[in-house]
Amino acid sequence: MRLGIVVNTALVEQTGQTTYRLAAEATTRGHEVFIIPSNDFSYEDDDKVRALACFVPQGNYPTSEAYLAALKETKASAQWIALEDLDVLLLRNNPSVQSPWTQWAGINFGRIATRHGVIVLNDPNGLSKAMNKLYLQTFPKDVRPRTVISRSENRVREFYEKEGTIVIKPLQGSGGKNVFIIRPEDDRHFEAMFRAVSADGFVIAQEYLPAAAEGDTRFFIMNGRPLQYKGKYCAFRRVRVGGDMRSNVHAGGKLRRAKLGEIHFKLAEIVRPRLVEDGMFLVGLDIVGDKLMEINVFSPGGFGSAQMFEKVNFNRAVLDALERKVHMMRAYKRRFSNVEMACL
Repeated sequence: MRLGIVVNTALVEQTGQTTYRLAAEATTRGHEVFIIPSNDFSYEDDDKVRALACFVPQGNYPTSEAYLAALKETKASAQWIALEDLDVLLLRNNPSVQSPWTQWAGINFGRIATRHGVIVLNDPNGLSKAMNKLYLQTFPKDVRPRTVISRSENRVREFYEKEGTIVIKPLQGSGGKNVFIIRPEDDRHFEAMFRAVSADGFVIAQEYLPAAAEGDTRFFIMNGRPLQYKGKYCAFRRVRVGGDMRSNVHAGGKLRRAKLGEIHFKLAEIVRPRLVEDGMFLVGLDIVGDKLMEINVFSPGGFGSAQMFEKVNFNRAVLDALERKVHMMRAYKRRFSNVEMACL
């Protein structure tokens, strides 16, 4: 299998990231893996899209650290490849950490690759619908918190006065930046908090969920179903520390083993039809209590965290799925749609 993986910038990614865990597993299995920075595409006058890709020789790479070390050594030997020569293109570039034009690079060039029979996951057309947190609002109302999205301070204040306590955050972005909880005792700071968030665009105001005090659960969905390997589900829990309301690990949150219950599987089943319809192959659901707070579709990470608690290598389940898709394409000698491929 010839696998291309689109990333933000090849050599500044952190070790331990799910993207490079997948690359290490694929290379160890004997597949050809090409790492493609999102600014290294080129549409050329023969109507082909090429990319300047880094390639790590096949070998045994037991960790993402080992793979990244080999990647740095081969940086000088980057080569131009035609996307149409790939079997699979994984879009793993995070749209929140680069310039706006790079956000669309993987999506737009990925669309062209699909026309040449390349399996592109997650589906570029589905990703274009999910470029910001409004995507969550397209799912059934009973799975998400009450929400107002506006740049009007008055509209958000009305919602705050109705709810009593709310959480506000930017419509774009991730990582817990500019996320505030506003309680009645914080009223005098309302204007300052709103301005801090609205400086980056639209503001999401959500009802405060008391269960957030216990953190949130990242629950992975693959092919429209909860991701599991050897009977273990890929999930983990993040709990906040001290007075910080954010449970993001890089915001000070701590990791714990996920305690999955009926509500997690119920939410996964409710959102499944839409995820499949949008061609979402690999997704991370962030769940607080009985509500879905975010749907991570661009580069959902945390396999290492889930593996730490469950003691199984979930990267293998993803590679098994990709190999199966390639086999089906070759065996039936026809082009499946990207939506079909996302759940096959």
